[in-house]
Amino acid sequence: MRFSLITLFFCQFIFPQTQYPKDYFRSPLDIPMRLSGNFGELRPNHFHAGFDLKTNQREGLNVYAVADGYVSRIKISTFGNGKCIYITHPNGYTSVYGHLQTPVGAIEEYVKNTHCKEKSFEIEMFLKPDELPVTKGQLIALSGNTGSSQGPHLHFELRDSKTEFIINPLFFGFDQNIEDNKKPTISSLFVYPIDNTVVNQSKQPLLLNLSLQKDGNYLAGKVKANGKIGFGINAVDFDDVSGNRNGVFKVSTFLNGNPNYSYKFSTYSFDEMRYVNALIDYSKYRKTGQRVQKLFMKTPFALSIIKTDSLNGILPVEPNLGLTYRIEVSDYFGNLRSITIPVEYDSETPVINAEPVTSKYLIRYNKDSNFEKDNMSVFFPAGTFYEDFNLNFDVKNNRIYIHEDVVPVHSNFTITIKDSTYPEDLRGKIFIARISGNSKSYNMTTRKNDVFTAKSKTLGQYGLVLDTIAPTIKISKSIEGKWISGVKAIQFTINDNLSGIKSYNGYLNGNWILFEYDNKTRKITHVFDDTLVAEGANDLKIEVVDNVGNSAIFETHFFRSQQK
Repeated sequence: MRFSLITLFFCQFIFPQTQYPKDYFRSPLDIPMRLSGNFGELRPNHFHAGFDLKTNQREGLNVYAVADGYVSRIKISTFGNGKCIYITHPNGYTSVYGHLQTPVGAIEEYVKNTHCKEKSFEIEMFLKPDELPVTKGQLIALSGNTGSSQGPHLHFELRDSKTEFIINPLFFGFDQNIEDNKKPTISSLFVYPIDNTVVNQSKQPLLLNLSLQKDGNYLAGKVKANGKIGFGINAVDFDDVSGNRNGVFKVSTFLNGNPNYSYKFSTYSFDEMRYVNALIDYSKYRKTGQRVQKLFMKTPFALSIIKTDSLNGILPVEPNLGLTYRIEVSDYFGNLRSITIPVEYDSETPVINAEPVTSKYLIRYNKDSNFEKDNMSVFFPAGTFYEDFNLNFDVKNNRIYIHEDVVPVHSNFTITIKDSTYPEDLRGKIFIARISGNSKSYNMTTRKNDVFTAKSKTLGQYGLVLDTIAPTIKISKSIEGKWISGVKAIQFTINDNLSGIKSYNGYLNGNWILFEYDNKTRKITHVFDDTLVAEGANDLKIEVVDNVGNSAIFETHFFRSQQK
């Protein structure tokens, strides 16, 4: 029995070892591979799903198919990956190319035709294997800065075509393109008292001192506790050339030499992305911007990259029991840095007490909860949160106060507000907004008579907002009554300060034309196609609609000649 338990204990720490093809895929760029973001990096509400490849701080670099296959999906969006191409390969994997400036060749023609067919800039297409085949090294697009990109680069992913699991591109031989001889950097270590434990005379999390040793590893100050504790770290990784702070590949902990808790960024599903908020100390992140990676789970959550023992990374500190706890942080290339932490029992009384609990309502994470006051209510389905906590809830001054954004939310909860004070003709212009200072964020709102309902994944205060103000449309440079034969494109700025823009459309001489929208600059741009422009006089119309139906129209006319 003892052998079986030990075997089981160690088996929990064996990560699946899939054999990935090492020389099947080429680089998607023809410049040296330099990362501005790596796989598994901690991002707001998600883990990063691939590589962010530097493009020399500019757009327009050639992007190539990394292997033979066919374009299986194209998505054009104003957010996320922006203009994005998916290529399915015969070896069972799919490559993804995001934030593109534009597709090229047959792919570009396919996209243009779909824009015109659907009369929309935002489109998504799923293709059959014989529609757009590509060969390894074929030029498929130019790199860009579209979607939610914060600067020119190429987002690149590899996925399992069948399961849609994202896989670290380093496993496919791309490690040969990256030089990395640097150990990860551990900037801070925290200890967390759990269930009324006192640790180093505190009932609150503490920052521990780290002493750098001659071998490049760290020795932490002694931890004295009288109950359950856990640890958390701030850690990043650097390679030899990029200069960017990237995420670490693997973290492992050991209790008296035995595996205790571990995670490795090899592969995971999109359904697991939001668990980043459970992995980190979310409250500290919201208050300070620090992403402390917790090395324990008070309540287990279903993030597949975590392997743990039965204690879920929590250390029970008991009398007459000395413990040695070690944290190892490593990158894909085997560069490793560790912290050794001596732990012993101590029954000292706290000098720093736990933060007082002022909230009246206990939330059980695995049970439905509903709170209602006056004309407002909030419903939390089971599984909305990762663990139990005490909730602040109130209704006053026509607002519903639902705690504050220091507790991570995994799935949608529902807010309901009943208000009959607005006349019927205005109720369609009302939405439930999250209110933070002077900011009012739109939530998609449904209405039945005088009852308004919205879903959200962020705690905070909410209320009804009336929006009767139409969006604004401004042209960058007036073309009214002018000859613009040599102008290649026209640009407008569109904006809506309350509910936000839902749709926009442009019409040339009564026919729909494509305008591309950049959410970062709020500009729409139309590149002239002389086959669509009339010789001489032309009428242009732009219509913008916000999320509650207010609309604005801009009309102008210009002259253009196609004569060479």
